[in-house]
Amino acid sequence: MVGMGWFMCMMMMVCVVSCGEAAPGAKFEELYRSSWAMDHCVNDGEVTKLKLDNSSGAGFESRSKYLFGKVSIQIKLVEGDSAGTVTAFYMSSEGSNHNEFDFEFLGNTTGEPYIVQTNVYVNGVGNREQRLNLWFDPTTDFHTYSILWSKRSVVFIVDETPIRVHKNLEDKGIPFAKDQAMGVYSSIWNADDWATQGGLVKTDWSHAPFIASYKDFKIDACEVPTTADLSKCSGEEQRFWWDEPTVSELSLHQNHQLIWVRANHMIYDYCFDAARFPVTPLECQHHRHLIKSNYNKLEEPTDEEENDMLDLAFGLTKAARLGCQVIARPELDGVRLAIPSATRNFAVDGFVPEPH
Repeated sequence: MVGMGWFMCMMMMVCVVSCGEAAPGAKFEELYRSSWAMDHCVNDGEVTKLKLDNSSGAGFESRSKYLFGKVSIQIKLVEGDSAGTVTAFYMSSEGSNHNEFDFEFLGNTTGEPYIVQTNVYVNGVGNREQRLNLWFDPTTDFHTYSILWSKRSVVFIVDETPIRVHKNLEDKGIPFAKDQAMGVYSSIWNADDWATQGGLVKTDWSHAPFIASYKDFKIDACEVPTTADLSKCSGEEQRFWWDEPTVSELSLHQNHQLIWVRANHMIYDYCFDAARFPVTPLECQHHRHLIKSNYNKLEEPTDEEENDMLDLAFGLTKAARLGCQVIARPELDGVRLAIPSATRNFAVDGFVPEPH
């Protein structure tokens, strides 16, 4: 019986791992179809191309709708001067109270980095933008962009590196996208009224056509029979690979990757935009935001005696504060505190500390 128990345990482990592995990439026409400007959507062998010129952009959509799972596409973005253009890869439901998870790639002038903007809509409400610069040139080769959606979270992933996690915080009274089936979409269009440097740089049509290329299409998700029948995918008795705790929560390594991305490549987070949101959005008070701008939220020291003490501290940095100068507030949730590698010891009442 011990041997049989061990065998069954191993079988369960193998099933969990193998069920979580991505299926081989499908052909474009097996999963998708052109949704508008069909003459600007071209299949070239294993590669599908969307074209933008001064007459039209283009887009494609999935043939089915899904509730939870992982969708991935390899994309090579517009080369050269792409200012004013936006290439999007996203999931979305329908209607005014729709849910949506966005990757938007904001074009730039030649030599300037692409900006990746992610956004999350829940029940028709968005305004949850985050922006970052990638750690590679996305125009010279294909890179994989993925959305992993489970009952616990939505994870945006680039080349298997998580760049954003939007958690289910329904227990805090915050709505989460879990009850609307979504299609998968991609498109390219002209957005020179806002896309590049806030609309200051316009699209140079002399560089048209602007072409985004796609390949290796993967959808490993729960397909719904109709948008009204979600029981196949959402019932409590249903359990899929993305529901496993080892998948629906970031591993230690993935958490380190996310911290690295946010610390080194994040350039905007709506949670810290006090001009747009004088009151910190509720979900921001519970999500962990590990970015450099957290340090800008620390109070500037005003007490002269405390400043004098701070000046004597070992390894002083711009972000250094005395413990008594840090006031714990919700927007500091997730800030990493670094303890200096050494201290300066002072004699108290004649006591001289021994070296150790």
